[in-house]
Amino acid sequence: MTVQDMDLYDRMVTGDQKAFESLYTKYEKLIYSFAYRMTQNHSAAEEVVQEVFLKLWKQHAQYIEGKGKFSSWLLTITRNSSMDLLSKQTKHQHVEYGEHDSPADTASAPEEVAENKEQSRIIQKAVAHLNKEQQTVIRLHYLNGMSHEKISSDTGVPLGTVKSRIRLALKHLKSSQTLRHDYHFS
Repeated sequence: MTVQDMDLYDRMVTGDQKAFESLYTKYEKLIYSFAYRMTQNHSAAEEVVQEVFLKLWKQHAQYIEGKGKFSSWLLTITRNSSMDLLSKQTKHQHVEYGEHDSPADTASAPEEVAENKEQSRIIQKAVAHLNKEQQTVIRLHYLNGMSHEKISSDTGVPLGTVKSRIRLALKHLKSSQTLRHDYHFS
């Protein structure tokens, strides 16, 4: 980590927004390009950049000087965030969300089909507890496969609001008693 980076990081940790913005400006393109290489998707790469800097700002990830370069540490967070996002997207593609069977379901063992239907019921029950705006963006994004940009364009809701609603909805779903009890959601 350069002296300038260390100074910016130390100031950011104390809440200096200008220092945070300087780190963002310096590393945003690097993180975006790395995330894009992993996800092969512009929207996903943007989500990863947002997640990495959110972790940095909220200090959910802390840099320890002497354990490696600052940029390498940021790329490790980027890699992990990209893998988490890809994993979530893969899970959502494999869970049945309605009455329509996917080709994978018709080839699955009967136990898997029954388990997928039960998971779908539990998830739908939890989604029903969200407010209408959150239900809408969750259904459009995860069930219809629409990008954040497409949802924003089609609904007339600002892109940042769409992303916030999805993030809040996922937070509510994660803490949902229905999912925690019935689905063992962690």
